Amino acid sequence: MSKNVSDHLVEMLVEAGVKRIYAVTGDSLNPVNDAVRRDGRLQWIHVRHEEAGAYAASMEAELNGIGCCMGSSGPGHVHLVNGLYDANRAENPVIAIASTIHTEKMGLDNFQETRPESLFQDCSKYVFLANTPKQAINGLQTAIQHAISKKGVAVLGLPGDVAAASIEPVHTANKNFYTQPRITPSYEQLQELASVINGHEKVMLFCGHGCRYAIEEVMQLAEILKAPLGYSFRGKIFFERKENPYAVGLNGLLGNKSGFEAMHQADVLLMLSTDFPYSEFLPEKCKIIQIDTKPEKLGRRAKVDFGYCGDIKSTLEDLMPLIDVKTSTDFIDKTRSLHQEIEAIYDSYVEGKGAEKNIHPEYVAYLVDKLADDDAIFTVDTGMSAVWAARYLKAGANRYLTGSFNHGSMANAMPMAMGAGLSQPDRQVIAFCGDGGISMLLGDLMTISQYQIPVKIIIFNNRSLAMVKLEMRVEGYMEWQTDMVNPDFVKLAEAMNISAWEAKEPKDVELALANGFKHKGPAIINIFTDPNALAMPPSVNIDQVKGMAASMAKLMVNGKFAEIVDTTKNDIKYLRELL
Repeated sequence: MSKNVSDHLVEMLVEAGVKRIYAVTGDSLNPVNDAVRRDGRLQWIHVRHEEAGAYAASMEAELNGIGCCMGSSGPGHVHLVNGLYDANRAENPVIAIASTIHTEKMGLDNFQETRPESLFQDCSKYVFLANTPKQAINGLQTAIQHAISKKGVAVLGLPGDVAAASIEPVHTANKNFYTQPRITPSYEQLQELASVINGHEKVMLFCGHGCRYAIEEVMQLAEILKAPLGYSFRGKIFFERKENPYAVGLNGLLGNKSGFEAMHQADVLLMLSTDFPYSEFLPEKCKIIQIDTKPEKLGRRAKVDFGYCGDIKSTLEDLMPLIDVKTSTDFIDKTRSLHQEIEAIYDSYVEGKGAEKNIHPEYVAYLVDKLADDDAIFTVDTGMSAVWAARYLKAGANRYLTGSFNHGSMANAMPMAMGAGLSQPDRQVIAFCGDGGISMLLGDLMTISQYQIPVKIIIFNNRSLAMVKLEMRVEGYMEWQTDMVNPDFVKLAEAMNISAWEAKEPKDVELALANGFKHKGPAIINIFTDPNALAMPPSVNIDQVKGMAASMAKLMVNGKFAEIVDTTKNDIKYLRELL
């Protein structure tokens, strides 16, 4: 049997470092499926929905450097789009194979016909539809090279007849190249940067995910400058530990007052590899310096005064010899004191909560942080569960945290946990899932069951779309169509051969979490949290206050006085942070 295009595709993926493929097989994808089976080196993960497969591949790429997902003709690969949007915006190298109808049927509005080159254009760094075997081989090598070099999604449209065709000789390389350039500003720019920093007393560092491999250098710079160290949500897991003497917390929608105030009191804000999206939280009166490996990001979120292209580790190594050691600790002392006050307030929310009537979600997150392994991987849904993760999950020796922080999609935590559990089998993987998020891709619990992926899925079961409720309130709307009627998640888990624990009262939470974490296989921990537990951002404007008042008045008119009382109790405690 002569080698076909699908055989070559498998060899290329293996050579590039791909370990598994997330896909639902069928029709035009079957030649690839057969090649994977015969080769035996790639694991085929039969997901129940291609969107889940794209998220899982994205997480594998984030942790291991490359991921792969596939979708069959038309509806199959269309399902990939949301997960690929997330992967591309998170800069995760993902190879997506979008198989299509046979070439002779294209352009005639045939059954399941799509145009991959148009469909995936906005969620990829590279997309190409191969109409011949030579194009398929050339296109695959180029796709992989784009994904790993440009850090994002690359899509190869592959008609079924091309996938099954015999290979033909091409000039393209049969392998791909992982380059690791050392990127720094020029010496003249480093001198300029050092001059700005040396010329101002109060400097704050604001760190993003791009500081992942420069933790030691960032800490050294903070020590030299006696600088408060803030971080984005995606960067917090590298720096937010109680023993970090420079940490002042997050800024942004999920941030706190200390992170916000430190940034706005600084003379110089040094933004280190963060594409922070919440421009309204950034200062306008101080000098802003931004450093990133992608110069196109410079200045697009804030009024940046100095922008430099460089990776953080190399740039700080070259910069620090030019920096004067600062001796005054007034700025760091003031901002750290405020941060410790905020942390004390957070601690007060969980003290004695094991004996109360309702389960506070803060208490759940606090216990997870307490019980989780020191190198646990956390995946976080978009919504209120992300708030509790932002407030209570701390860095360990080697913990990692991620979510749909750039795309902001629901339902990401569980499929991301699948990718983490398969690609990092020796580490504990914990998913913070909202009941709204888990319900969206519920079928892929069967993927977890089928492959016995040992992830721990915590469901914050508040019977509502709580983040949407908060959005409605601050905009003055009366919340409507935000309540949820959920299935019995424990019975559902048992039907899927997944062990499950449940907590309906605060006294049951710690034991349920401990049992789930100790279990060797996959586990679901369903926790009935207070549906009125909401959290406010670190800065609230007068229009938001007016909006909250208007929505409360509408609730009262509609006879929901008891809900107003419960909601107000929860909201008032967070106002303590803002005053």
